[in-house]
Amino acid sequence: MKQQALVVIPARLASVRLPGKPLADIHGQAMIVHVWRRAMEADIGPVLVACAEQEIVDVIEAAGGRAVLTDPDHPSGSDRVWEAVQSVDPEGRYDAIINLQGDLPTMEPAQIRFTLELLAEGGVDISTLAAEIVEDYERQEASVVKAVISMPPGGRQGRGLYFTRVAAPSGPGPLYHHIGIYGYRRAALARFIALPPGHLEQRERLEQLRALEAGMWIQVGLVDRVPFGVDTPADLDRARRALA
Repeated sequence: MKQQALVVIPARLASVRLPGKPLADIHGQAMIVHVWRRAMEADIGPVLVACAEQEIVDVIEAAGGRAVLTDPDHPSGSDRVWEAVQSVDPEGRYDAIINLQGDLPTMEPAQIRFTLELLAEGGVDISTLAAEIVEDYERQEASVVKAVISMPPGGRQGRGLYFTRVAAPSGPGPLYHHIGIYGYRRAALARFIALPPGHLEQRERLEQLRALEAGMWIQVGLVDRVPFGVDTPADLDRARRALA
């Protein structure tokens, strides 16, 4: 029997650069519906959208999906995911939880499946993805988070040692662009949510550093393509072209 997970997509309307982002229209459907469809196509278990507002619930349910309304004041998507997990699976039937960002409409179903597969190795608490940086400007771009991975040449996965907004590590060799999808062992997610914000997390503004500071194991898998996130009107136009 293949491993199953509960896939949770956190979504909220508040966005500084693109207000109402989850409901942005892409070829007649809200962006959040496109993300939900990619998760359904991954076929690894039930998919749930964890919503900060009723408007998102209504859109997902109209598309035939399942959604739950959560506290609008959560400080992060991870907190929203954990509330939704506790709400729909209080018995703990699902040991694996996938946290898929609601602004990745071009995420490939195979990448979602790979995130779950990475949890299979014993001792892994959290899984995530990265892709090799090919554009020179991304090496110095602070908005492109780099994953520093303990991985031999030619490898496809390894332990994440650090995440940063600067070019790292130094010296010859590839740099890796972190992709914002996470797989959690259920106990690891519960532990992560209960931790106070880490010093490095606050300095770099990267939530995953909280897990590393607490000694948690993050396994990073390499994929060939970065699914671009939608943060601005220009990104939205690009998504419309990609999904035409």
